[in-house]
Amino acid sequence: MDNVMGTRTIICPVDFSTFSESAIETATSLARDRDAKLLIVHVQKPPIAVLQGEVYYGMDLLNRKELETMLQAGRPADPAVRYEHRLLAGDPAEAIVNLAETERAELIVLATHGRTGLLRLLMGSIAEAVLRKAKCAVLLLKSQAPVPVKS
Repeated sequence: MDNVMGTRTIICPVDFSTFSESAIETATSLARDRDAKLLIVHVQKPPIAVLQGEVYYGMDLLNRKELETMLQAGRPADPAVRYEHRLLAGDPAEAIVNLAETERAELIVLATHGRTGLLRLLMGSIAEAVLRKAKCAVLLLKSQAPVPVKS
């Protein structure tokens, strides 16, 4: 699917882990091959505070500046690839899916930590939610656990 202006768009959400770095590499290759713009995105869950019975959703400004600095550090290795950074707040899966719809993205490239069992049940799966809700294609890159060395 092409964007309104005819520019293809690929979204790559990052959480600043090494898994995200590999997702940027893959997304960069795909963006280069498809002559697409790459959107490197981080979604910060806003802290929730209850003040006198009211719920307040706010983002610490210092934290936001640090996140922006970290986000700006994630760049495609290929200087020919057009890219932008986006720092969003909210539910990560919803924000990613909404951005994909707004930008008419053709693809979301997302690293998954591959959590299983109780940890996945407790933390949920952003990747699973994006996969279920996105209207565009989603490429999940499963993290690879280190292989133990036998002596």
